[in-house]
Amino acid sequence: MKSSLSHRSRLTAALLVSTLAVAGCATSSPKSDGGTKDSSTGGTSKSDIYTTGLVNVDDDGGEPQEGGTLTVADYGEPRSLDPTVTYANGATGGSALAAVYDTLMRFDFDTNEYVPQLAESLTSDDNVTWTLKLRPGVTFTDGTPLDADAVLGSLEYYNGRYGYQSLLMSSNVAKTTKVDDLTVTFTLYFPWTTFPNMLAGGPGMILAPAAYQDPQKFEPIGAGPFTFDKYAPGEELVLTANEDYFNGAPHLDALRFIWLGGADDQAKLDALESGDADTAYIRNSRVVEEAHDAGLSGMMNATGLGDALLINNRDGRPGADLRVRQAINYAFDPVTYVERVREGAGMPTKSLFPTSSPWYTGVEPTATDPEKAKELLAEAMADGYDGKISYTHGADAASQSAAVTIKAMLEAVGFEVTLDPLRSIADQVQKLYIDHDYDLGVAAMNIPDMDPYSRLAGGLGASSPSNTTGYSSQQMDNLLLQLQAAEGPEDGMATMKKIEELWDREVPGVGIAAGGTFEPWNDNVHGIVPTTETMFLYDQAWKE
Repeated sequence: MKSSLSHRSRLTAALLVSTLAVAGCATSSPKSDGGTKDSSTGGTSKSDIYTTGLVNVDDDGGEPQEGGTLTVADYGEPRSLDPTVTYANGATGGSALAAVYDTLMRFDFDTNEYVPQLAESLTSDDNVTWTLKLRPGVTFTDGTPLDADAVLGSLEYYNGRYGYQSLLMSSNVAKTTKVDDLTVTFTLYFPWTTFPNMLAGGPGMILAPAAYQDPQKFEPIGAGPFTFDKYAPGEELVLTANEDYFNGAPHLDALRFIWLGGADDQAKLDALESGDADTAYIRNSRVVEEAHDAGLSGMMNATGLGDALLINNRDGRPGADLRVRQAINYAFDPVTYVERVREGAGMPTKSLFPTSSPWYTGVEPTATDPEKAKELLAEAMADGYDGKISYTHGADAASQSAAVTIKAMLEAVGFEVTLDPLRSIADQVQKLYIDHDYDLGVAAMNIPDMDPYSRLAGGLGASSPSNTTGYSSQQMDNLLLQLQAAEGPEDGMATMKKIEELWDREVPGVGIAAGGTFEPWNDNVHGIVPTTETMFLYDQAWKE
């Protein structure tokens, strides 16, 4: 019983990473059509803003200067530096974890490839067997070697305690083998071209054996460029430079993470302007667009399905009937939703990806058609459906505005909608992701360009524990396997088109808007390196 409860609580926490978008989306903001210019963004098109890549960065700041503290106004507070407790995602404190442990690999946005970071290399001839080579002489801050045994032990701890992405990794990796002291092989069940993404994220944060020797007394011992100094809950986390870092001591003396209310992105932007922060993590679309319009330097991470209307497809729920799901799709108008709920900021779309994404398929999503919605609903009601449906949402003002808007759209075509407000994000996670006790809700899939397979498999795979809608389709599962083996957009576009056509036809959910985070920094900041999962590496960062 104890292990079962532990598994359940850790899975709940892991899923919280996915549903943080419930809070982020409730307070964030999308706006008109993606390709048109908009006066609210200084005439810049939405597709130009919501494009993944560096923005206004010409990082020829000269010779790096030594010393100083970089203050990061982050989004989520990492209340533990155990990466099985704080998950390796930019929204939840993952950049602090990467500073302490580093990552074996990283994603290079200049080349659109995964490249070695702490590792020496990661190679495969067939995308099934991957060989990891470790750098000789690398040690943890306690002096012990970062070798194959350390990698195997760290992965066993990480996967055994359900760290972020561990379920995806363990379900795809048949075996992990030590070849010699500096070589590890991963043998997969199926070809997986973006497997390196796992080692660029949480599984690639290798812990010293002493860190987890006593899990009740976890010690943050890694081989990263910074080490733990002090933590004041709700105030700051301070990390100091690791002078023995394998790639040389960092230029900075210290990293300081602050939170400013988490979702209060306007406060973060104000802190940048005042100099109280050097860089920030911003999700609110209105503030993202304001920062972009101000010409700030930074990194934009655009995602598909930044917001989606989730429909519970399980037996006994209204959404088990395809006609009901299709009626909801016809009734829902993302442009109206965004105008009313998000002050017009962002990119409303039912498509899986924004037009700026290399994975944009061009598949025309179902257009809003209230009359067609009424017809489908009438068919379902003729077969015994009573037209009643509930919508689960947060209790904050923005979530309530979203609830009223969705209720009005659905009731306009004949549904009878009951609102189910919940006080906390944790309550929403429990009800949507663990108990599956809901009819409709809003969350995010946040599909990144670099690795769409991982998010789509998590959200649409029949056996995925993070498939909150209960959608199950052998055809979709087969398409996801094809996508897993695809080399990139050119190779995988035909498969992605089929996935999107099936999504639109079978309606596991309804797209609301593309998403995006912007991480701006001040002009005197240089050398910040973006990587996967909207995390950042600071080993080469410096300040003028």
